[in-house]
Amino acid sequence: MSIKAPVTLEEWNAAGEDFLPGLLGMRFVKVELDEVVASLDVRRALGAWNGYLHAGTVTSLADTCCGYGTVRSLPAGASGFTTVELKSNLIGTARSGVVVCTARPVHKGRATQVWDAEVRREEDGAVIALFRNTQMILWPK
Repeated sequence: MSIKAPVTLEEWNAAGEDFLPGLLGMRFVKVELDEVVASLDVRRALGAWNGYLHAGTVTSLADTCCGYGTVRSLPAGASGFTTVELKSNLIGTARSGVVVCTARPVHKGRATQVWDAEVRREEDGAVIALFRNTQMILWPK
């Protein structure tokens, strides 16, 4: 079974509505071959008990951006992908406002893709996290 990649931004956003991206409230504003951008409103439900944005929320945003980029960039004939490694550096946080993730490919091969993602606070542009994702490309058996 092959993944059929959405085409329009509306389709990309709709694809995640009933899954984790929709649950978290991710909004994709760009899904291109070499860049994916999404935003997320910081709210209590996405935080930790200490009032800061939960690391799992930030990680999910970055992993999803890299995943959407991988789907958009799958080689012809590939049936899908799976994340095989996610490295994260959480260097800041947010208590309110909006965070924005930008993901860009570092390597797009037939067996793997590697994407870097950066999450920033929208209000001041401060980096709160850096990520590197390795995706394994899946092929029909």
